[in-house]
Amino acid sequence: MINWDAHICLPQHPQADFTPVEQLRAAGVNYVSLNVGADMNPVSQVMSVIAGYRATIAAESDRYALVSSVDDIIQAAADGKMAITFDLEGSMPLMDQPDMVALYAQLGVRQIHFAYNRNNSVAGGCHDTPYGLTPLGHRMVQAVNDAGVLMDCAHTSVRSTLDIMAASSQPVIFSHANAYGLVQHGRNATDEQILACAGTGGVVCVSGLSWFLGSENPAAADVARHVAYIAELAGVAHVGIGTDICFQQKDLDDTPPGEFDPAHWWPASAGYRAGSPPTFTPPGMWRAIAPELRKLGMSVSEIEMVMGRNMMRVAQQVWSSPAQDAAQ
Repeated sequence: MINWDAHICLPQHPQADFTPVEQLRAAGVNYVSLNVGADMNPVSQVMSVIAGYRATIAAESDRYALVSSVDDIIQAAADGKMAITFDLEGSMPLMDQPDMVALYAQLGVRQIHFAYNRNNSVAGGCHDTPYGLTPLGHRMVQAVNDAGVLMDCAHTSVRSTLDIMAASSQPVIFSHANAYGLVQHGRNATDEQILACAGTGGVVCVSGLSWFLGSENPAAADVARHVAYIAELAGVAHVGIGTDICFQQKDLDDTPPGEFDPAHWWPASAGYRAGSPPTFTPPGMWRAIAPELRKLGMSVSEIEMVMGRNMMRVAQQVWSSPAQDAAQ
């Protein structure tokens, strides 16, 4: 059994401490996708972060493995290592160039969504004027499919996600999004989005943030409630876990350079409160998810699907594309 965490965030800094990743490994997680940048991060910062993370993984190869296939993940688990890939939150680091997708893929980015909360030249964000996938966005979807990268719809507007799912030739995921039917927040996925994602063969991965779980002190039971909702709506084959835990390290400043305005990216109109950050489920929460799902009536095999097998299935299909095989 592989426990799969579809998205977490370390500081966006090349010297980020990997202790949180080690905590997840100790909690039984076998694979994690590390964010390396978002729409507010310039390419210079994204590349610096990728270089720093790759250097840490190489220096601690007894603990971590940068992987490019599901077989690599299985081997890393057998060796007692945490398997790692990277993800991008938004298309702005692609600089409006579809060819950038394949370049990032070669550096370890295996998952991307197109808009971080706000509209851009590719797609619409979930906290902006309703906006669909642009003509450039359609070319970007093709580039993501061709590069063997997971097409993610987190943080993206309802209209854009539906456009993306209609355009993609591969399964589409939400790497960290909860059920809007339980908590009415713009970051959560509506029933229509969840069902459309399942229609592509994809997976909606439940996050562990207080804002999106509807709990001020989130725990495994809150995660399980959203998992059960999605499983009941779309089928247990289409739900996973992406905790979205954001780890801060006080000695590292990862503020994006330039005119960075937090209120733009996390607007008060969408329910974000300045000076009041969310709370996260702790890394050790992973140990408690399975017992909570059992309480809700899931079988052992269904729990294994949620904890990792569903995302393994999707990644096996997407990462094994002919273009990705050629790149390797």
